[in-house]
Amino acid sequence: MKKVFVTAILISFLINTATAQKRDVVQYKQNWDKQKVFWGYYLGINNRDFKISYNTTDVFINVKSSSGFEVGLIGDLRLHKNINLRLEPGLSSNTKTLEFTNIEGNDFVRAREVNGTYLRIPLLLKFSTDRLNNMRPYVIGGVSYDYNFSSNQDNPNDNLDGEFRMTKNNFMYEIGIGVDLYLPFFIFSPSIRGVFAINDELVRDIDPNSQWTGPVDFLGTRGVFIKFAFH
Repeated sequence: MKKVFVTAILISFLINTATAQKRDVVQYKQNWDKQKVFWGYYLGINNRDFKISYNTTDVFINVKSSSGFEVGLIGDLRLHKNINLRLEPGLSSNTKTLEFTNIEGNDFVRAREVNGTYLRIPLLLKFSTDRLNNMRPYVIGGVSYDYNFSSNQDNPNDNLDGEFRMTKNNFMYEIGIGVDLYLPFFIFSPSIRGVFAINDELVRDIDPNSQWTGPVDFLGTRGVFIKFAFH
């Protein structure tokens, strides 16, 4: 989260610096925003966690997350001079470790490593300010369909056999801020996104009283994505 706040402060600083400049600035890519459709690609990193709620008052799952990667394409349709409809299909990968503090025993019993490689298809609306010299801040938000290639939802084994199962088909919503930086040969667009699961991603164990999944009411992704787009 510290990285997110630092990046947000840097973006705000760049915006304030641009608006404070009083000298004339050469504006690059002046006709870019007049296009109806344009394409691009993005690279990025993510940090995924889980939002977990319980049927009891106990909180017993510790989530250890790690950084993952993002890569994908961008298709952008201009609806209005300040509003764009955007499709950002891509791949996302991340690994998390769950520790069940309510269970005694070795790591085979207490810990589960959850790998996730996702095909993400976000459909987003981008709301931009008017251009400020060679910068254009924006907010962006929408929903996405995520297909989990690493899902083992159809595996007949469950946590008794060491298998922590997650669903294949998931839906998320995301919201973020960013800025378009107009450079001589391309547009660079860094952004920060918050991503949150809509559906429960946990596949319960066969035993409804399972000590791993029985007390869990909801388990869904939440994460911070930092993307660097190029147009």
